[in-house]
Amino acid sequence: MTALLTASALAAELAGPRPPVLLDVRYVPGGPPGRPAYAEGHLPGAVYVDMDTELAAPAGPGTGRHPLPAPEVFGAAMRRAGVSADRPVVTYDGGLGWAAARAWWLLRWAGHPDVRVLDGGLPVWDGPLTKDLPEPAVGDFTPVPGSLPTLDADGAAELARRGALLDARAGERYRGEVEPLDPVAGHIPGALSAPTTATVTDRGTFRPAAELAAHFAALGVTPGTEVGVYCGSGVSAAHELLALAEAGIDAALYPGSWSEWTADPARPVAIGPEAG
Repeated sequence: MTALLTASALAAELAGPRPPVLLDVRYVPGGPPGRPAYAEGHLPGAVYVDMDTELAAPAGPGTGRHPLPAPEVFGAAMRRAGVSADRPVVTYDGGLGWAAARAWWLLRWAGHPDVRVLDGGLPVWDGPLTKDLPEPAVGDFTPVPGSLPTLDADGAAELARRGALLDARAGERYRGEVEPLDPVAGHIPGALSAPTTATVTDRGTFRPAAELAAHFAALGVTPGTEVGVYCGSGVSAAHELLALAEAGIDAALYPGSWSEWTADPARPVAIGPEAG
């Protein structure tokens, strides 16, 4: 079953008898906070959720830039937004898809059974926007972490040797040609370059499932392959995990990703286009 939702399907569900909880998680890496953009106009009924403070814990020594949030912090944010265990949730962002996928992955990891993403985000929505701030009834969702698999640094290194560890960052960062955010350039030895930008169309929507399956198969990744994904800080990797899910492939997230990996100078770094 797809985790993606078209704008027309979302509009129909919002007009139905049991509308989903709608989360606006607009976020631009390195850009301004999303709340002012939300205040200027958002989908009716959508509640803003902050990427840095509610979908991630504060960065600390050796943790990476977007550690997983503490369950109690994440749970409080979701209940404030009206999330309950028995009500569907839909996430959307400004169109990049990374933050919406992060919220999708976190909710699924925390045990919510019904979470989808507006495919293409705000740019595909042709319905009305509003500045009205909703006041949802407090939800009852209590996170139970562990419903989706994760990797630590050692686990990522081991998976790169025995399975497929995908690097969702841009190819030039994987190759070590540039590194705008972290102290060391390159990639985890044995990882495969798999930029998540290759999983979407020019419109910012995900490619069809068959195309995604063929894309990952070209990397040697098919259903049954043991797969892990990392990026710079665990955000765009969630987008790749959503693409993998659409292709019918289960995969684990390395939440600390490259920012955590490079925080320890003893960890090896690979440079260049080769996988290892």
